[in-house]
Amino acid sequence: MTGHAFGDLIYTYDAAAGEALGKRESHTPKIEAPAQVKPDELFSLKVSVGPHPNTVEHSIRWIMIMFEEEGRAFNPVFLGKVSFNPVTTQPDIILSVKLPKSGVIHALEYCNLHGLWAGKREIKVQ
Repeated sequence: MTGHAFGDLIYTYDAAAGEALGKRESHTPKIEAPAQVKPDELFSLKVSVGPHPNTVEHSIRWIMIMFEEEGRAFNPVFLGKVSFNPVTTQPDIILSVKLPKSGVIHALEYCNLHGLWAGKREIKVQ
C-alpha cells in the first residue's frame, strides 16, 4: 500500500515530473471556452486530449468535466463525463454550458497506461 492522497495521483502540466514530463503535451486536457460570458448565457466548451495513440493497448478512456464555482460552499459542480471506445472514438467533446457565476472549469482524463491528468481554465461571468 502506497498511502498517496488521491490528489497526488493526478498529473497536471505544471506538476508533472520525471517520466511524466514527456507525457504532458499528449495527456493534459485542453479546454477551449470563452474567457468571459454573461450569467446563464449558453456557450460551447470543448475539451480534447492529444495527439495521443488510440489503440486497445493505449488510449484515453474517459474525460470528466467539473466546475469550481466562485463562492459556492461545496465544489465542484459535475458537468459531464464521456467514455471513449478505443480505435473508433476520439477524445474530443463539446458541451453546451451556462454558468451563473465565475469560476474554474476542470477537466480530468484517464489514459489506461499513463493515469489521470487534469487541466483547468478560468471563466469570468459578468
